[in-house]
Amino acid sequence: HGHICLYSAWSSSTRVVGGIPFEMGRRVADAGYGVCTNSSADFEVEGMKLVLEQMAEECGCKVLYYTFFCDTVVEDGAAVAAVVQNKGGRRLIRAKRIVDCTGDGDVAAHAGCPFDVGDAERGLCQPVTLMFTIGGVDWKRVCEFRKGDYKLSHVWKQAQANGDMRPWQDQIMGWWWTPTRPDQVGCNFTHVNFINSTRAEDLTKATLEGRKQAYEAIQVYRKYIPGMEGCYMVSTPNTVGVRESRRIRGEYTLTRDDVMSQRRFPDSIGYGSFFIDIHSVSGPGMDGKTWRPPKDFRYQIPYRILVPKDVDNLLVAGRCASCDHEALGSLRVMPQCGVMGQAAGAASALSLRQAVPPREINVGSLQAELRRQGCILDEDGIKRIASPGKAGQ
Repeated sequence: HGHICLYSAWSSSTRVVGGIPFEMGRRVADAGYGVCTNSSADFEVEGMKLVLEQMAEECGCKVLYYTFFCDTVVEDGAAVAAVVQNKGGRRLIRAKRIVDCTGDGDVAAHAGCPFDVGDAERGLCQPVTLMFTIGGVDWKRVCEFRKGDYKLSHVWKQAQANGDMRPWQDQIMGWWWTPTRPDQVGCNFTHVNFINSTRAEDLTKATLEGRKQAYEAIQVYRKYIPGMEGCYMVSTPNTVGVRESRRIRGEYTLTRDDVMSQRRFPDSIGYGSFFIDIHSVSGPGMDGKTWRPPKDFRYQIPYRILVPKDVDNLLVAGRCASCDHEALGSLRVMPQCGVMGQAAGAASALSLRQAVPPREINVGSLQAELRRQGCILDEDGIKRIASPGKAGQ
């Protein structure tokens, strides 16, 4: 997706995410591909790819690219295998435990797990975005120009009035800059509505429209924004960014009230601290359900949202976890997805050692293992990393 930032690994100036997500951020920064402190983390996606592959190799993970999921095999109420397709043909991969990190909940849905999609009113999902990175930017001049109108809403309004831009967006969703690439900016700006990301036809439509919007945006940047007069396209990703699709129904469903009340859970696997970020499901800009939290806001993520109701040997992690439409606005961002992924992996291994399905593991044992791995599960963990002299650790 171009430049990457660890959205909501922090609650104000306090880091609330540890474990693998923070290790990744720190290692990417140590390798010279970005910055990572107790107040922010921004880094280049290409360097992140290398570091993630190194981390996978170090832990003995077997990586298989160019392979597509086709179906789930369920026997006696338990997921036991996945059917995949690649250049070598169609294969059956058996597994004692399966973790669905597809984002769309493909494995769980094909296993027969019930799920929900979109908002409660119409079943509409948040729009998808084709991220893009531009070069030739004078970032200091851009920042100066944004003072007083951070989202630059007046620019897009003027560009649309002049016929230079179609009305697909009315505000900046995110511009990311890292000192390791001082003239480049990652852009979260395009918006394609009414997309079902479980359909190849819709994803294709979104990719084509997203690329048109990206190049249209660059023309507007050049004409209207000081510091971007000579900007140019550096890259677009090979997939659109999907904010929402299936949400698998789990043993517990995280709700908007849970997030806003900063609820604590006995089966906590980590924290979330991102605001409820809901892009309009039917037009440009943000939805009226968006909610900005108070300072030092954070809520705990319960293990039960990773456990599908009706199928054993299977866990889900990421934006397909069990939550409502509004809670997903906070839960779906990268650090929280990393928290869930690490917990699902640890829970799978623990369930094998305890010889029980993942839904029946001893949660206290899981929490002890996650703490051993450097995860932050509770206020004691927050205090340890927030103590003087611990910045960036």
